[in-house]
Amino acid sequence: MSLNIDEIQILLQEHNLLKSSVSANQKKYSYISYDSRDVKNDTLFFCKGNFKPEYLEIAKASGATGVVAEKHLPASSGMDEYIVTDIQKALSLLSVAFYDYPQNDLFIIAVTGTKGKTTSSYLLRDAIDKASGNKTALFSTVNTVIGNKSGDTFKSQLTTPESLDVFRNMRRAVDNGMKILVMEVSSQAYLKNRVYGLKFNIGSFLNISPDHVGENEHPTFANYLHCKEQLLINSKVTIINAETKNLDDVYYAAKATCNPENVYLFARNGAKTEIPVTLDFVFDSKSDTLSDNEIYLKSLTKKGEKLNLDGNYRIGIPGDYNEANATDAIIAAGLAGFKRTDLLKGIADTKIPGRMEMYSSQNHGTVYVDYAHNYASTRALLGFLKRQNPNGRVVAVVGSPGNKGIDRREGFGKALNEEADVAYLTTDDPAYENPQKIAQEIDSYIDHDKVDVHFNLDREQAIKDAILSGKKEDIIVILGKGQDPYQKVKGIDIPYPTDSAIVKKIVESLNQDTKN
Repeated sequence: MSLNIDEIQILLQEHNLLKSSVSANQKKYSYISYDSRDVKNDTLFFCKGNFKPEYLEIAKASGATGVVAEKHLPASSGMDEYIVTDIQKALSLLSVAFYDYPQNDLFIIAVTGTKGKTTSSYLLRDAIDKASGNKTALFSTVNTVIGNKSGDTFKSQLTTPESLDVFRNMRRAVDNGMKILVMEVSSQAYLKNRVYGLKFNIGSFLNISPDHVGENEHPTFANYLHCKEQLLINSKVTIINAETKNLDDVYYAAKATCNPENVYLFARNGAKTEIPVTLDFVFDSKSDTLSDNEIYLKSLTKKGEKLNLDGNYRIGIPGDYNEANATDAIIAAGLAGFKRTDLLKGIADTKIPGRMEMYSSQNHGTVYVDYAHNYASTRALLGFLKRQNPNGRVVAVVGSPGNKGIDRREGFGKALNEEADVAYLTTDDPAYENPQKIAQEIDSYIDHDKVDVHFNLDREQAIKDAILSGKKEDIIVILGKGQDPYQKVKGIDIPYPTDSAIVKKIVESLNQDTKN
């Protein structure tokens, strides 16, 4: 893999990104990087993000011979220099060229939505992986899967990584023999141009609700919606959950760039949509329990019937709110050429690390660990658990991140008011904010006549207190982090055991004490 000067200049000029260039006679680059700690000889280095001039000095000393930046930097003397109008777009274009356009060798199915992206992606990947000969890769919020060997599955750092990392992982997946890629695409991916120029074979739009608006995210909800819709604009075939808010905007964004015959809509049977639309599929809930559920999918149009997907499906992930995610996954699989019989076992056996993980204690209730991190997902989760367990209390442990998604705090308060009996407010990636103030802000939206509120900023202790407070018939829900192994505090990732590990240890200890 390499990049030469002529190729770089042509690509940047074609996209009107190149302002100027200076050649120091470097013919080609054998490595690319935006991290000064990851530089080899003949590296093309990108000055992006919260960039400091000394980073370029470090990169140059380590072997970088070319630099791409939005302005001239003194340290670039003696290096090839490319000054561009948009460093993020340039990074995406040059990364895909360096890794030799790996997307051309993959059938890519992309999923976006305020909630449900990870669940839908895992359901889809697990549904089709065996039928694809175990050649389906996955880029998700939880894990990245680029092959079937040891080391080919690893923890993801972002829902959609930086473009260089996206295309590097695609190349690794292709080299490992992967033929299909299921990937979550966040609104931030479009805001930050992490998938600039990337097209998808199938794009799914699950839903949108107010979230991810804040100082380090989207400036307005309108901008958030605009970025979400870019996935539809960049997909050959689109699937839309017609129960989403802002359906008129979403649907017309899809139709503006996609043949109407390639736009598929689905909804729960009997659901009312914001605008009149012709549904291609409806689903009915046949049963749901605290361990799994079952739906019946029915096609309503000729193009839907052609996929031959009608019938019952058992879903391995509990929660009636996950039925729409499963429906999306089934339709996407059908559009990718898979048969109903290919999907049944994978859909039924799907498990997601950190999502609806269940731990049963003998005397302190049933504990669930889930990544729910906004009003919509928290309310849906707590509401489902409450309906399934009307005789016990719902005890929730929750915090909210600092310096982003400020409206989540009100959302958590509202969700707790509506569906919880007891709340333990704690720490969750406070960043540069005071976690006590974040917890107090959540608390300001809680009616203390409805919810018994406790504060404990030591998250591990808060989880233990919540579990110990549980009675045999109670449900304790640990929200927000799942299997995230860090607490983000003042720019530092501080190792954290994960909610799952903490709960497992506590429950095992309690159950052992009961035996003794």
